[in-house]
Amino acid sequence: MGTKRMAFAEWLSRALRWFAARPLVVDTLLAVSLAAGSWMGALYESPSGALPPDGLSFALILAVNLPLVCRRKAPITVLVVSCSCAIVYHLFGYHYGVNNIGPPLALYSVAARRPPAVSAASAVLVLAEWTHAGMMQPLVAPWAAAGTAILITVSVLSLGTAVRSLTERNRRLADLAVRLELEQESRARRAATEERVKIARELHDVVAHHVALISMQAGLGRYVFTTDPATAHATLETISDASREAMTEMRRMLSILRTDQDGGDDGGRDFTPGLNRLEQLVRRLDSSGVPVRFRFAGTRRPLNPGLELCAYRVVQESLTNVLKHAPGARTEVVVTYGDSALGIRVTNEPGDSTVASRPGGQGLIGMTERVKLYGGTIVAGPRPSGGFEVEVALPFAPTEQPALGHG
Repeated sequence: MGTKRMAFAEWLSRALRWFAARPLVVDTLLAVSLAAGSWMGALYESPSGALPPDGLSFALILAVNLPLVCRRKAPITVLVVSCSCAIVYHLFGYHYGVNNIGPPLALYSVAARRPPAVSAASAVLVLAEWTHAGMMQPLVAPWAAAGTAILITVSVLSLGTAVRSLTERNRRLADLAVRLELEQESRARRAATEERVKIARELHDVVAHHVALISMQAGLGRYVFTTDPATAHATLETISDASREAMTEMRRMLSILRTDQDGGDDGGRDFTPGLNRLEQLVRRLDSSGVPVRFRFAGTRRPLNPGLELCAYRVVQESLTNVLKHAPGARTEVVVTYGDSALGIRVTNEPGDSTVASRPGGQGLIGMTERVKLYGGTIVAGPRPSGGFEVEVALPFAPTEQPALGHG
């Protein structure tokens, strides 16, 4: 028995969905059913004193009910035709209990699809039709007929208005859902673009520095290959170390990308370079023929990994620019732990090249973007005495600021 009920419920659900997707079929069946029911009622239940059904009454019955097929597309026209024909039907003296369903259905369609002012004006027709039909009944007082007509009209208006409000709310919600989806897609595209820019900046910082170092060392090694084997061997070691470190950082970046995509553990971020690797960076540059002095100032303290990465990239890019534009220049790097900000100052004397790092280069642009991302400031440009200077201030996050009373 339960299986049969489930099967019937499933069949009924599918049937309702089928009819909901075909409103014209529903309206056609409704109009034909009302016309047939009205004709059968007039034919077999004609009250005493009413005119017997004939061809004219049949035509009027069709005119009252069949227009309901178009009630969704032209509700006001259908209401006027249905109410007018129903009033004419009753004025001729035909069955007063017939043709009273079509007009309220037409009014419901108006109320569900037109503004309240239009619906209220259209309700006068239904009110007049129902009042007239009620007053034709021999045992119904005029006030009772009018009261019934008012009750029916107000009920139909209320139901149609409620449906219209629900439809408009659903339409607004659908529009809002579409806008939200478009906004989410736009945010996703912006996030993807920002991520691509971030990755491109990382790739530039990693590749540019190491390639510049490898290129310089390869040129030096080729120059002294036959005259100074020891120096040539040292340059090969530097090239090997630089290429190995470049591969390590590239693998780190790829592991981060895979982690973000798979949603797994972000352990790959443990290899993010920070200030503790600056000394190694400086030693490599110093061993490659770029004399670099490096020192920390102030009291060192743990920093946000992102801030440390930003500081490391600033120093790395500044030294890369020295390699590119002032090879062999004496360079000084000072990292200062202040009370509220981390200071970075990279200065170099004029080198063998004719110009220092140019402010319009892509490396300096990326460096500026990094610094601004952390709310910092950057000043870069030629020094009055020659050479180039980069000075950066990166404010500490609230959790990274020293406690009061400590240096």
